[in-house]
Amino acid sequence: MDTSYPREDPGAPTPRKADGSAHTALALGAPRPPPRDHLIWSVFSTLYLNLCCLGFLALAYSIKARDQKVAGDLEAARRLGSKAKCYNILATMWALVPPLLLLVLVVTGALHLSRLAKGSAAFFSTKFDDADYD
Repeated sequence: MDTSYPREDPGAPTPRKADGSAHTALALGAPRPPPRDHLIWSVFSTLYLNLCCLGFLALAYSIKARDQKVAGDLEAARRLGSKAKCYNILATMWALVPPLLLLVLVVTGALHLSRLAKGSAAFFSTKFDDADYD
């Protein structure tokens, strides 16, 4: 059973205008943007932020997305581009979060040590009388 729309007989003649030319109908929808492959971001993730090989995975999916885009399979290109974007985000987070966390720990440790040093300085600057030693 044919459930495609519109139901037309393929052998039926096409309607003609009065001048003899055929009508052309195009279904226009909202144009979708072309799929993104995030190739440049993947290259930078591979070269600079390659922890746990996430940048390399992102590069592989970016290349696959670009190949599918060139082949004309836009839906597969969108899917692969989305995976490349996810791996790029993970690689970026793996590269940025540990140094930021280390920086926070160093700063809080330095603040704690400065408070300890301030308390110690007060102890060592105490003046004792000679009578205290007897």
